[in-house]
This record gives sequence, C-alpha cells and structure tokens, in this order.
Amino acid sequence: MTSDDESVLDDPVSRSLGGRHASYARRLGRAVGYVPEVATFSAVSAGPGAQDWADLAALLGPGALADLFSSPAVPPPDWEPVFRLEGRQMIWAGGSPAEEAGAGLVELGADDVPEMLGLVARTEPGPFRPRTRELGTYLGVRVDGALVAMAGERLRPPGWSEISAVCTAPEARGRGHAARLVGALAARVLARGERPFLHVAEANAGAIALYERLGFTTRRKVTFQGFRTP
Repeated sequence: MTSDDESVLDDPVSRSLGGRHASYARRLGRAVGYVPEVATFSAVSAGPGAQDWADLAALLGPGALADLFSSPAVPPPDWEPVFRLEGRQMIWAGGSPAEEAGAGLVELGADDVPEMLGLVARTEPGPFRPRTRELGTYLGVRVDGALVAMAGERLRPPGWSEISAVCTAPEARGRGHAARLVGALAARVLARGERPFLHVAEANAGAIALYERLGFTTRRKVTFQGFRTP
C-alpha cells in the first residue's frame, strides 16, 4: 500500500531525520541537520523563534552554510543569503514504470564514490557529498567501463522516497539514460510499498517534461534557499 499522506512532504528534511535517517542526524534543541559528510541540509521547527535559530547556528558553527532546502523559514537579518532557487516538488501520480527500465543498470557502492563525485562535479545536479549514497539505492549506467549517468534515493520521509542526483555526462545525453534510471528507482520504491517523489529546478524545463512523461505530477512550487550563519 503506497502512502497517501502528503503532509510529510511539507518538511521532508525534518521528517527524514526524525525517522529513516535518524542515524545521520545531529541535533541541538529543535534544530537538526545531516552530518556534513552525508548531506548539506538542515532544518528548524515550524514557526522558529530566536532560540531555534541560535541553536541551528551553534549546531552548524560560525560562517557555515545553512542549507534550508525547501523550508520557507526566514532566519534573522544577520544570516547572509547564499542562494535562492525556484523549483517544484513532484510526486508519483500512479501507474507502473516500464518493465524494461532497469535493463543495463548497475547498483553503485562505496567503491564507486570517486566516479560518482566526478560525475556530479561535471553535471551539477545538486548537493552530493562523499556519503550521500548511504541514504538509499544508487543506480548507474556504464559505457566502456566509465560511469556516464546515475540517480539515487535521498530524503526518506515516512512512506516516501526522494529520487535525486539524476545526472548524465554531456557526451552520453539523448540516449534515455535518465528515463531508465528514474523509472527503475521508482519501480523499486513502489515495490517496497512507498511512493516516489523528487525536486527539480523550475528553470529545468527539459527535466520537468521528462518527469511528467514518466508519471510524476507537480505537488507544489518551492523555493530552495541557503544562508551563511553569523
């Protein structure tokens, strides 16, 4: 039975760190974040007060990046804005992924991390750290032994699994790798009784169109934002 509770997706970072990813969490008061080797994301409670922001600043340290992901919370004025990116959150709308989606894909492990980091550096799909692959299953495409495309699971709020780090090397684009990777991951998530979701930059029209063809629909618009702690 797949999840119908979409409310957990309103705060996917906190809900992931309070459940499936609790072992990757660091906390102080009501502030929480991933250990930095795993992910950049952090969060404060709903309706944060001065103490919550002080706790997050202490948790991250001075001059650190507070990647608030899609949270609409606004920190105090002495927190320097670092980035702001408009995007959307998309969820699986139903149906079954194509059966051939997983053909020719390989599961990526610890030994593949250097290549994964290299591919991320070339394609810039979003935050990816040396231990991000521990958050879920990561699949890849190899051509003549070289990793040319990959995607995997990241945030895991109850009943859901986020598909992330979808990227393809420039010389391997246009061959359907991203569609097969996302389809294969969606099939695995659904087989566990969970439901896939993902995030995408609003300016990435090509990716949005691909995800819609694969069976995703927009749940809400979001703004990704990050700040520098004082």
